Amino acid sequence: MTRRPRRAYSEEFKKQIVLLHNTGKSRKEILAEYDLTPSAFDKWVKQNSESGSFREKDNKTPEELELEKLRKRNAQLEMENDIFKASSADIWTKVLVIKNNAHKYAVSAMCQVLSVPRSTYYYLLKQNREKKQDLYTEVVIKIFRDSRENYGTRKIKVELLKKKILLSRRRIGRIMKENGLVSSYTIAQFKPQKTPTNEAKIMNHLNREFNQKEPLRVVVSDLTYVRVGGQWNYVCLFVDLFNREIIGYSAGNRKDAQLVYQALATIKTDLTNIKVFHTDRGNEFDNRLIDDVLTAFSIQRSLSNKGTPYDNAVAEAMFKVFKTEFVRNQHFENLVSLQTGLMDYVHWYNTIRIHGTLNYLTPEEYKMKHLIKSV
Repeated sequence: MTRRPRRAYSEEFKKQIVLLHNTGKSRKEILAEYDLTPSAFDKWVKQNSESGSFREKDNKTPEELELEKLRKRNAQLEMENDIFKASSADIWTKVLVIKNNAHKYAVSAMCQVLSVPRSTYYYLLKQNREKKQDLYTEVVIKIFRDSRENYGTRKIKVELLKKKILLSRRRIGRIMKENGLVSSYTIAQFKPQKTPTNEAKIMNHLNREFNQKEPLRVVVSDLTYVRVGGQWNYVCLFVDLFNREIIGYSAGNRKDAQLVYQALATIKTDLTNIKVFHTDRGNEFDNRLIDDVLTAFSIQRSLSNKGTPYDNAVAEAMFKVFKTEFVRNQHFENLVSLQTGLMDYVHWYNTIRIHGTLNYLTPEEYKMKHLIKSV
């Protein structure tokens, strides 16, 4: 049996995870989307509430270690007590008890207590046609909820295939309709008015070559607005054309060069790897501060032609997705809540959300597949 590789987390990451939980994101969603163990997550929440420190020496005591052992034993006893009444029931009743408690306890542990072989449990569950239909509905609903209510029938079908479940888009659509599941993309999008552009004599070196074959060869960027506490705030995103990954991001209350610079600072790679930086003609991109950064790292600037938004089509499309999936129906009390939500969305977008332009892979999966091929 392969062991789960040990992972190291920075104190800043732990603080962000706890902040996400405190602002309303459920424990289950955080564990699934960030691939965290429940024990690590619970420990961080406890450490934050009790001592405000994530260092082991500030939190561990002999009494707490003993208490953890007692709690584990108590959980085992609770499970045995919950399913004790089914211990003498028929096999189908036992299977239903295991299924209905699978969200609370390990299936293998319940099978052991009820003397039901795991293979028998899964076989009978599969053979029960009515339960199978219910399972399909549950899976479709879960995929839709996990997509933050953004996926339509096409992407849900792709996710089902990953789980070895073959359903037609018509059937998926019927399940969605029966359960009131409506994708964000069925709602009309608001189109803001265009703003004046600058007259800088910089060429469009990208020339609409949006399908790049090398990571970081071309990075595009743009800004958009978000309502925060009754006022407009702004978000800047940097997107790698190779795999549509958001490699840099920032949020602030001013639409200026500093916001762009902050997004540049979040890029976790050597900036000399970037060959071309393409944007529209907004003044926040064409200024001395950004010029100095691009010159320092030998990055070529590229600007869209005046009055031609399609020259930056990927960034434009990215923000349509961003507005639909992240901003719509959200209420941000302050800039901190926007920044925390943005961090969470970028993680989900890069590592969990599948993309039609990437053959229904996530940006991270697409990049890893390319790296494997190039080795």
